[in-house]
Amino acid sequence: MSKFAFVFPGQGSQTVGMETDLADTAFGKEKFQQAEKILGWSVLNVCRQDEENLSRTLYTQPCLYVIECILTDLLIEQGGYFPQYVAGHSLGEYSALYAARVFGFEAGLRLVQKRAELMDAAAGGKMVALMKFDRAQLDEALEKNSDVVLANDNSLQQGVISGAPEAVDAVLSEVKAKRAVPLKVSGAFHSPLMGTAAEQFQQVLNNVSFGEAIIPVLSNVNPIPAVDAAKLKNRLIDQMTNPVRWRETLLQLAEEGVSQLVEVGPGNVLTGLCKRTCPDIQLHNIDRAQNCKF
Repeated sequence: MSKFAFVFPGQGSQTVGMETDLADTAFGKEKFQQAEKILGWSVLNVCRQDEENLSRTLYTQPCLYVIECILTDLLIEQGGYFPQYVAGHSLGEYSALYAARVFGFEAGLRLVQKRAELMDAAAGGKMVALMKFDRAQLDEALEKNSDVVLANDNSLQQGVISGAPEAVDAVLSEVKAKRAVPLKVSGAFHSPLMGTAAEQFQQVLNNVSFGEAIIPVLSNVNPIPAVDAAKLKNRLIDQMTNPVRWRETLLQLAEEGVSQLVEVGPGNVLTGLCKRTCPDIQLHNIDRAQNCKF
């Protein structure tokens, strides 16, 4: 029997209209209502408004989490699909933990809401996405500059650097890349500059009970599958200040024998990365209720 994994995209995959047809389902109606009570604003309304507002961290992260949780319920509870592994890119790791039933929908949303608030308030950092870059040059430049890190190791030819603005610019001047795109974010996410926000978030996280995962989870900071509640919580605590090791996550899934990868959420960023890193894995994209079959 073939093994498959659910993977969940993070910030950057959001798009206006991504709530399409989910509100027509029982799972969707319930979760949109729950979310509005918790957040104090409507995920449905934000998803239907302008791209600029939806792309603000404060709104993006809760919206993605809610959308991905609804799709998860449609796949697992209604469709009967039960993956052998789950993983999520940055914010998507919260959706993965929900899918593995490490915490409930409301507990996860409260965590995501606080995470979004802290990250939205962060300042003084810069993030730049690099495409088709010289890996050896980047490694050498980062080795010399402790104020910049490879925040997202997405593939051998795609990554995101993060750090102090002047330091990021210095690294860019030393690395050849086909494209270098500054990200519209307030801070240097997944870098040591998020240390203060991470400390504040840990205080919130410590008060949330985690259960043992019913599906092994590959975490951003450690892509080795785990089900232990304490281990998964510690990995999540480390996530805000440490790189997203997505390339290693995909390679580990292949090592575990995964033959089908299902991206649960808007866009096709993660399946695109998988195509480059693990071309033999069969890919599926689930972004609305009507296509929750593969």
